[in-house]
Amino acid sequence: MKPIARVSMLSTGSVRIRPQHVESTGSPMLWWLLTSRRWTDARPINVYLIEHERGLVLFDTGQDRHSVTDPGYFPRGIVGRLYARLAQFSIGIDETLTARLRALGHAPEDVHTVVLSHLHQDHIGGLPELSDARIVVSGSEWAQLDGRFAEVDGLLERHIRLPGLRWEPVTPAPVDDPSIAPFTESHDLFGDGSLVLLPTPGHTPGSLSLLLRQEGMPPLLFVGDLSYDVERLAAERVPGVGRRSGLLKSTRQVLALKERLPDLVILAAHDPAAAGLLQRALDRSGSR
Repeated sequence: MKPIARVSMLSTGSVRIRPQHVESTGSPMLWWLLTSRRWTDARPINVYLIEHERGLVLFDTGQDRHSVTDPGYFPRGIVGRLYARLAQFSIGIDETLTARLRALGHAPEDVHTVVLSHLHQDHIGGLPELSDARIVVSGSEWAQLDGRFAEVDGLLERHIRLPGLRWEPVTPAPVDDPSIAPFTESHDLFGDGSLVLLPTPGHTPGSLSLLLRQEGMPPLLFVGDLSYDVERLAAERVPGVGRRSGLLKSTRQVLALKERLPDLVILAAHDPAAAGLLQRALDRSGSR
């Protein structure tokens, strides 16, 4: 029996960001954040649902609708103004994580495991709805919560360290696995090789990607915010948020993995093309 029955994408609304956010122009983030007058078109906030024999697995949890309905959701003062300049969200009542799961015939309590690519607000927004799941995050990402400037770095602790959540910080370990080269560290989520976490730092120090492998299905790589679309990724045009050197290194590792696995489908958190890429890949393999 194959461990994975189905892979789906759901979107918890949309977001408009600055063009320099999507693709770096080389200028410092604070400069373009304070001076940019343009917004991108709306981009989806993608969440990926994997139906595994051990239970439902979510890769990221999207944006919390309270961020657009509750005036107190974001910090006040200068930091709050920076958040306001960073992104504009649109999230309908039918676009919450719970509503999206129910549309697929599931409930939040059915989710067994959540993997967070990183801890920015548009990836942790569904946490209040997932008190029954184990929450997996990289240990180095978790450590950033204790940093002096965590809020400025995009980590809203009061929306992350929620009562009752079962956190599981993990550290990818050295492995001798030529099938994932050039990656030399990984964490096997269930010990069956079907879902493997790979470190892809750059956007944040602890960013993770998730590699899905199963016979009869194309390999899928969920990359969070390593890139905002696959065309830019292929051209090594990295986002303007994060450490450029890390983003380039992780991007080149992903592209090298793509050379090893030509059928690899790369799925980003805010790529408008991701839904189509996933559906075409599953259609070709006869999966759903």
